[in-house]
Amino acid sequence: MDSIDSLSVVIPVYNSEATLGRLVEAVIAALQPEFTRLQVILVNDGSADNSHAVCRELHAKYPRVVCYLRLAKNFGEHNAVMCGLRQVDCDGVAIIDDDFQNPPGEILKLAAELRKGYDVVYSYYESKRHSWFRNLGSRFNDWSAGLLLKKPRGLYLSSFKAMNRFLVRTVTAYEGPYPYLDALILRSTNNIGVCLCEHQKRESGRSNYTLTRLMRLWLNMSTSTSIVPLRLATILGFAMSFFGFALAVFFLLSWLIEGPMYFENIPRGWASIIVSVTLFSGIQLCTLGMIGEYLGRLFLTQNRHPQFVVRETCENEPEKPAPPR
Repeated sequence: MDSIDSLSVVIPVYNSEATLGRLVEAVIAALQPEFTRLQVILVNDGSADNSHAVCRELHAKYPRVVCYLRLAKNFGEHNAVMCGLRQVDCDGVAIIDDDFQNPPGEILKLAAELRKGYDVVYSYYESKRHSWFRNLGSRFNDWSAGLLLKKPRGLYLSSFKAMNRFLVRTVTAYEGPYPYLDALILRSTNNIGVCLCEHQKRESGRSNYTLTRLMRLWLNMSTSTSIVPLRLATILGFAMSFFGFALAVFFLLSWLIEGPMYFENIPRGWASIIVSVTLFSGIQLCTLGMIGEYLGRLFLTQNRHPQFVVRETCENEPEKPAPPR
């Protein structure tokens, strides 16, 4: 069993002034008695509300527990979590959203599983209290992760999870501008545990995952650590080429035997042009777009496009040494 005596809790913050204070209070009340040291890392991902002031107040109230990082703009949840993970200095870390859908006390369950020797422990739920749109996106993302990232069957890639110090050091070695945390985890270890946890309704506001954000997240997952989309494009190219050849043979036979596709008023060569233009131009554009996505990300990485930019840091105050006897 691994020793998890101290714990860091990373909370990506985005427009959560209504719930953040109570969440941090609940995290400290539930976890501080159970660990020799507790660190709460708040990463403000360019919030447009009063979350910055709330974070500053929490750091002032709990200077030895709360570490506050304010990003210069909105970089996305996974980038914010990566920023928080680089501040971790405890034996383990738990990641929890700022919307109170995961009760803070459930972190103790994740920590208990983590002590069994797992590198990472994912939560899963009997029923999820997300909207139908968010659940639909999650199911598609789960299917894609199984295909692209070789995710173990039955594993739910929840944002509520816990990792040990070894895995934190491994995933934070990635410096690319488009991190997808679960992809970095799956490429680093197969020592994965799961834990049944409670999932509640969102206390206030609504999910920040719009269709655009979900598509951006899917692209990060697809292209950050996998070349499967390029292989799929190649397979699709071969398949469509075969289909185009078969269609050309069908038109030729119809013309020879005056079959159902043969009409006197159709200009000679019309069928072959339609086959070529509609079929091959589509597959070429699809393939070029996929290659362009990879090349664009390589260009941004080569030019050191930042994973995140920290505008302000309020670190934990060091623990006072015990007085000499």
